[in-house]
Amino acid sequence: MHGPVKTLSLIVMIIFVFAKTQQCHSNQFNIVRDAEIENIIEGYARPIFNSAGLTADNIQIRMLNNLQVNAFVLGGQRIFINTGLIIKASNPNEVIGVLAHETGHISGGHHARIHQDLDRTNNIDVLSMFLGAALGYATRDVSAGFAVSKAGKGLAIAERLKYSRMQEASADSAALKYLDITGQSAKGMKTFFEKINNNQLLMVGQKNPYLSSHPVTTDRIILVENHLHLSRYTDVKSKNSEITDFEMMRAKIIGFTLPYKKVHKIYPVETDNSQPAIYARSISNYLRGDLIKALPIIEKLIKRQPKNPFLYELKGQMLFENGKIKESLLPYKTSVKLAPNEPLLRINLAKAQIELNTDILMQKAKSHLNLAATQEPAILEIWRLLSIVYGRLGMMGEMVLSQAEFQLLSGNYQSAKVLSDRATKKLNVGSPQWLRSQDIKAESLKFLKLK
Repeated sequence: MHGPVKTLSLIVMIIFVFAKTQQCHSNQFNIVRDAEIENIIEGYARPIFNSAGLTADNIQIRMLNNLQVNAFVLGGQRIFINTGLIIKASNPNEVIGVLAHETGHISGGHHARIHQDLDRTNNIDVLSMFLGAALGYATRDVSAGFAVSKAGKGLAIAERLKYSRMQEASADSAALKYLDITGQSAKGMKTFFEKINNNQLLMVGQKNPYLSSHPVTTDRIILVENHLHLSRYTDVKSKNSEITDFEMMRAKIIGFTLPYKKVHKIYPVETDNSQPAIYARSISNYLRGDLIKALPIIEKLIKRQPKNPFLYELKGQMLFENGKIKESLLPYKTSVKLAPNEPLLRINLAKAQIELNTDILMQKAKSHLNLAATQEPAILEIWRLLSIVYGRLGMMGEMVLSQAEFQLLSGNYQSAKVLSDRATKKLNVGSPQWLRSQDIKAESLKFLKLK
């Protein structure tokens, strides 16, 4: 999982760096955690959420490593988008159209019926497991590029995400309204619908997952066409920054998910010297194990974009996974300096510091992980790494408390209770850590009573 670096062992769920997930079975959800992609999509989505009267900070967007074109809402205000949808999209406006439509489902409360259906079919445990992974509970390996969590029974849920025609029409109408409020064209919705329909004609004997949950009818296409005739925003183009972000995001996904030859066919080295092409080729060479080619390419891109934290993140990952731990520190540090509010970047830096295992670096790793925990406390890897750090620093009460946090987030409530009791005995009475151990015990007991 980390080339020659294998000391950070697998704990709960099988997590792969994105390149390794090609081997995953089709009936599994592979949840991608990538700071760059999440930032780009959330940037597209935030104005849409605000126009819908939703609190943007309460909505989560997660990518699924699946080359099929699909997107859906699950668990209230959580939008899931397949990587295949980004690859097939031609421009950011198509992705924004999908986000607007899914936001329409959220504001319409359409997910509530699905939850009731899952309750009736005894799938609520599966739903809880999947949502836990989606929140980041199952994110073990948050390395540069991508981190992916495998949740095996997820497809059974995805197949139940079927909206009625009335709900689809309602979500479409809402989406068109949100696009107008934000001054954006609905052309992306129309071209996306057409793309899905054309693709379905080619999929003889196969089921298109997007059409299974979002049936595209003539009425839906006509609704969008009528809107385009009336809207004053029909000819509004995407912002240059949105286009640049989209092309870089798409190139990154292509580089991590498609075979080497296909990547180089899409971005031929002889004719395409664009920044997205350089990005994709660097990733594909890195995944092939060719660091001699990959590093100069990513360094060339860094010279073009010296303020892009995610390029330094990728360079650090290339070095880290090839056993060059000390060399990975500088690019990882630079990525954190450029994006201090990104917990995934801090975790990567902390992992490298832990591998080098000096007293000074262990203290720094502790600081980075605690900051990451304040930013996104539901990431399992934070607590696993903190338990290592505290153990090496001789802070045994904090070590056991971190283990208790890990078990609580993993859903192992009995273990969480036992560990919280153990932590209580080791921590100073009345300290914030001691109080947290009491909270973990109370939460564990609550969940144990529900079982």
